[in-house]
Amino acid sequence: MVGPYVKQTFTAVRQTVVGCYRGGSISAEPRINDRIRVPEVRLVGPSGEQVGIVPLAKALELAQEYDLDLVEVAANARPPVCKLMDYGKFKYESAMKAREARKNQAHTVIKEMKLRPKIDPHDYDTKKGHVVRFLKQGDKVKITIMFRGREQSRPELGYRLLQRLAEDVQDLGFVESNPKQDGRNMIMVLGPHKKKTEAMAEAREAQAARKAEAKANPGRSQNASDAEVPAEVSAEEPAEA
Repeated sequence: MVGPYVKQTFTAVRQTVVGCYRGGSISAEPRINDRIRVPEVRLVGPSGEQVGIVPLAKALELAQEYDLDLVEVAANARPPVCKLMDYGKFKYESAMKAREARKNQAHTVIKEMKLRPKIDPHDYDTKKGHVVRFLKQGDKVKITIMFRGREQSRPELGYRLLQRLAEDVQDLGFVESNPKQDGRNMIMVLGPHKKKTEAMAEAREAQAARKAEAKANPGRSQNASDAEVPAEVSAEEPAEA
């Protein structure tokens, strides 16, 4: 009698064999050099030139002459397409490109700013400054007007405040979600005109310019540099008026 463990092992092995038989591959790595098992290949030279269909032995001989690797780049073609290249260098460059792509990948972030309908003018200017900075960074901003007590009977105060804020930042953002009542709050979402990737690129350029300026003027105090950068407001802990 066969135990359940043996049955599971047999099933896993059978699925692997069937997958390989149907053209599946256990490894994502391409076959290179002596791991290539076909009688002939369509060979591409180091500079991308088409050499033509040659026996595998001849392709391996050319790879040795050029001090390069024979890499199978199109296994499903008939015959398979192989290219002469420095495979170690190719893997390194591919990894660096993938890393750079992840670095430049833009993630949509929604910041939040909370205001009261009867906000003080100074506080309004401060909150508006944060909204401007978020929009410049390419982030969306969720504006929440919080009503308390008798203020709930005056929703027009919150609506006018949201309209005023939208008009004040219209050069940087637009109203993505119109003001709507949500319980005791009124919510509006502002979207940036500038894409996140553009904002990130500009931020990197500005940072590089600051570093160059600091290098050219080593006597400039760090405190003066820090004074130019506004304090961050956390998206998870929005400030309240």
